[in-house]
Amino acid sequence: MEIVEYTTAITNELHRTLSAVSEEQADNLIQAIMETKRIFVAGAGRSLLMIRGLAMRLMHLGFTAYVVGETTTPAITCSDLLIIASGSGETGSLKTMAAKAKDMGAALALISIYPESAIGLMADHVVEIPATTSKVTDSNVQKSIQPGASLFEQSVLLLGDSLILKISEQKSIKNQNESLMKLHANLE
Repeated sequence: MEIVEYTTAITNELHRTLSAVSEEQADNLIQAIMETKRIFVAGAGRSLLMIRGLAMRLMHLGFTAYVVGETTTPAITCSDLLIIASGSGETGSLKTMAAKAKDMGAALALISIYPESAIGLMADHVVEIPATTSKVTDSNVQKSIQPGASLFEQSVLLLGDSLILKISEQKSIKNQNESLMKLHANLE
């Protein structure tokens, strides 16, 4: 297959997957973001890389957002929201983190393939991304041409960007790029 054919296949997979995301679930997550004091994001591996993009854009829109594990990330409180991106919803370190956030009284959101996972069952808000990974053995699930959990991870990034657009609309931000550049890193 040529590169353009792979790219077309990947974008077709993304379109099919993201078209199946629940608008209601996404809107509930947006409402939680809009109502919270601070937003913390977490994930593992490539899912962490993708959810970091959401934290950055939230900061650009004036939200207080942190990536769990960074040296300047403060303690979570009952006024905060933790958003976890986890394809499985079963990653050990993320389950521990979710339980700690709940113990502290924080709201918990999960973006996952498996809403009924351990983290999903703890979560106040779940956005299901009906992607597949190389770990899925169910023959009824449509497979991805991509390795690992690439389809899920890419979907997390694009969902995050879509959430940002909808939040910008709800906050009546007319020029996202102008707002973004006011808070964009300038020590580059």
